[in-house]
Amino acid sequence: MVLLDGKKISNQIKEEIAAEVAAMKERGEKVPHLAAVLVGNDGASLTYVGSKVRSCKKIGFESTLKHLPEETTEEELLDLVNQLNEDPDIDGYIVQLPLPGHIDEEKILMAVHPDKDVDGFHPMNFGKMALDMETFISATPYGIMELLRRYDVETEGKHAVVIGRSHIVGRPISILMSQKGKAANATVTLTHSRTRNIAELTRQADIVVSALGVPNFLKADMVKEGAVIIDVGITRVPDETRERGYYITGDVDFEPVSKKASYITPVPGGVGPMTIAMLLKNTLLARCRHWSRP
Repeated sequence: MVLLDGKKISNQIKEEIAAEVAAMKERGEKVPHLAAVLVGNDGASLTYVGSKVRSCKKIGFESTLKHLPEETTEEELLDLVNQLNEDPDIDGYIVQLPLPGHIDEEKILMAVHPDKDVDGFHPMNFGKMALDMETFISATPYGIMELLRRYDVETEGKHAVVIGRSHIVGRPISILMSQKGKAANATVTLTHSRTRNIAELTRQADIVVSALGVPNFLKADMVKEGAVIIDVGITRVPDETRERGYYITGDVDFEPVSKKASYITPVPGGVGPMTIAMLLKNTLLARCRHWSRP
């Protein structure tokens, strides 16, 4: 069994980006600038955004954090989004999800300019991704693809089963793995909460990508020997015996499943770090696009 070490690969990617940024600085060019918008004080979101800001500093990016109170109105948030769209110094930005219940997430994400949508959530970028055109690919599926490429995991002609149909992970990864190219050319089955007999499908799969968000959903008797297992799930499970009061686990019952897998991602340390690395890569792409324009 080979552990698909997202932390190690993400650090490699950050080092590559840092080298490009250092070269930009030597040439006197503008370095990439990533902004993040956070509304409220959700613990997981605070941790995630903090990690992004630290990563920017480490590789030489400029970063800006716009932290708004929970009671921020939809109109106020839209005003900020429009300001970021118009700010020439900001190459790309993200609006951290989830947003408070009184704010329409779709309306906010639609307002983000596609050229600055480094999360890859805007319909224009999703559509370009589906058509295999150059665009910003949503960071988590982008990270999965990069992890498969860098470990030379064989995907061509393989049967991949994706569990979960979200627009952020499940649907885009099903499209990316079915396209032409490295870590692709797979035959993909997209399953979800209404799929009957998921276990029958996963037992046939050469590759399983689980993005369901249900702790330890994928059991050892649901996978075949030698399968490649990509665990996208990340759930905080309350546990008063732990110092933090919780522990983090994925969709996969890791220990027993790992004994059957040929490759497997851990949680934490698998897909999560790759998501941040690919967000940074998208920001670098955004900066290069803006710089090359006449």
